[in-house]
Amino acid sequence: MALIKLLVAPIRRVLNFPLFQLAVAITVILFLQAADSSSVLGRIFSALDYLVDRSVSLCAATFQVRSFTKSWLTTGFMIAYVYIAALGIVFLIKAAIAAAIEFAARSNVLGLRNAVARERGIEAYRAWLPLESLRPADIPQEKWEQSYAWPADGSPPYPPLTHRVMRAVVTYLAALLIIAALLEAFTPFAALTWLGQTAKMLLVG
Repeated sequence: MALIKLLVAPIRRVLNFPLFQLAVAITVILFLQAADSSSVLGRIFSALDYLVDRSVSLCAATFQVRSFTKSWLTTGFMIAYVYIAALGIVFLIKAAIAAAIEFAARSNVLGLRNAVARERGIEAYRAWLPLESLRPADIPQEKWEQSYAWPADGSPPYPPLTHRVMRAVVTYLAALLIIAALLEAFTPFAALTWLGQTAKMLLVG
């Protein structure tokens, strides 16, 4: 497993480079656009084009959009939607690979259980070291781990996913409102008013 990660590391660095991802997104858009409109790829581009057109129309209903702004919005929305779709596909591929590795390790297919367990044990130990370095000498290691790393009942020492998602949403919304209020107070941009109009249009229609 370590050898595979070492060999794949240069490829991952290239794939994670933002300019490479932008080039891939533009290439995908051009490839879909060149496809025949009656083919599957052509239908995908038609759906993407409709989604981008609706997004630009939504922006035009909120603020004034002229030719220069419209071209940038069209390009930006199209690249953003392709990028989001690519992220979703990559996430699904990673989830499928992780599930396959998990199944192979649990069933010991091709004798992979020991290799996967050793690799995950190394990762767990490296992640545990920063916590262990803070442990006072008078507190037993088992009690320290139960308090901050691995409770005795086996439950994770962090809130459920729904709580974390809601907390993140509330935090980002609060930060967005503060930034919009500062922009409206100290710049010519009526960001807070625009957000209010957008929210009203999305909720009321």
